[in-house]
Amino acid sequence: MTLRLILTRHAKSSWDDPLLPDHDRPLNARGQRAAADLGQWLASRGYLPGEVLCSDALRTRETWAGIAPALPAAPEVALKPALYHAGADVMLAVLRHATADCVMMVGHNPGIADFAQRIVARAPASADFARYPTGATLVADFSAATWAEVKFGTGAVVDFIVPREPAV
Repeated sequence: MTLRLILTRHAKSSWDDPLLPDHDRPLNARGQRAAADLGQWLASRGYLPGEVLCSDALRTRETWAGIAPALPAAPEVALKPALYHAGADVMLAVLRHATADCVMMVGHNPGIADFAQRIVARAPASADFARYPTGATLVADFSAATWAEVKFGTGAVVDFIVPREPAV
């Protein structure tokens, strides 16, 4: 059986209000456009999540809200406070409780970059993969019956994109 992970870092957030707590920062206009573009990209390639695990921060929720309208039958989002600035080990622990064959996770750096690097067997040929800029999205497949079986270093890269960049 093949399981698919769509791993997305939140789109570009606003720093307009320096007094706003980090957790409450919204997307800026560029981030809103990038999230909508990511939704179109996912839909055009048939990368359709059956489950969405999302940090409960405003910018990750707004990223999913920008993606969802482009997807046919977009699933409800499951907000996961543990994903807010989570490290790779926490991200894997959250993923292991997923139940859909195709799961999307929306999170933050630096943890999401580390998780992306550690979850795949071989990184894609992209200079941006290691730094995982805002909006970066990895699609990886796993030969496993359940997410509980997934381990680091076992994912096969299917696709990787950074908004405004060509897919690799």
